[in-house]
Amino acid sequence: MSAAKAPPLGSGPLGRAARGEVSQSQWQQAWRRFRRNRAAMGSIWLLCLIALLSIFVPMFWPHEIEDTYWESILIGPTLENWHWFGTDANGRDLFVRTWYGGRISLTIGVMTTAVALLIGVTYGAVAGFFGGRLDGFMMRFVDVLYSLPLLFFIIILVTVFGRNIYLVFLAIGAVEWLTMSRIVRGQTLAIKTREYVESAVAIGLSRPVILRRYIIPNVLGPVIVYVTLLIPTNIVIESYLSFLGLGVQEPLTSWGLLISQGAGQLDSAPWLIAFPATLLALTMFCFNFIGDGLRDALDPRDR
Repeated sequence: MSAAKAPPLGSGPLGRAARGEVSQSQWQQAWRRFRRNRAAMGSIWLLCLIALLSIFVPMFWPHEIEDTYWESILIGPTLENWHWFGTDANGRDLFVRTWYGGRISLTIGVMTTAVALLIGVTYGAVAGFFGGRLDGFMMRFVDVLYSLPLLFFIIILVTVFGRNIYLVFLAIGAVEWLTMSRIVRGQTLAIKTREYVESAVAIGLSRPVILRRYIIPNVLGPVIVYVTLLIPTNIVIESYLSFLGLGVQEPLTSWGLLISQGAGQLDSAPWLIAFPATLLALTMFCFNFIGDGLRDALDPRDR
């Protein structure tokens, strides 16, 4: 009599473990969902292309951002003499200035968001984890700052301390962390009651260690989504400051400064505003599509 055949391994966790398969982590599953979002993936490729052109075009283009050609003032887009985007009122090549402006605008967007990320995550995690009077005091301070006109506050900082590009980084980042701190605080209040956090407290781990190992890593999902929305917001703020003459100054340039310079000649030389404004709009759309894709991937219940 032949021995009974063993039943096939199932598709559950025990079956996958017996076959040597490792279940996917939450981040791996989120990445798979994100890759299926064509708009988000296309936005990443387009954003990478804009960033690469902003880095390398000023390095290899035959014209420098300060080169002046008095015989080619306000020339429209042409392939002659490599003036693909035309020239401005000073005879400077708009193609290289537009991509150099992209380098400055993207750098400001990323660096100011990094400042806001560092302050907001630390502030919100500490307030939510310690709780009590400290939490109440810290969040009332945030409420007071929320009541101030933040753009006016940035203008005061730039006016008092000078129009240095590094000050623009700090000024924008130092006032854009408020919403992030609230998001992180809310997530921390929910996470600190989980079993693994209570176990870490029970075995005697210090509070800084618990914050670093268990709290902050588990609030990164909503933070990453908000970061993709904060970067274009900071780029727009920089553009607005440059439009008012309080941001990036010559000989440097940015998309906001180029738009400001082109707005005064919209009727006679529309290409001066068309190219930087188009690239700024494309960048805004890319970051928003990426943010929507990350939101759906990290929390598929919202779809």
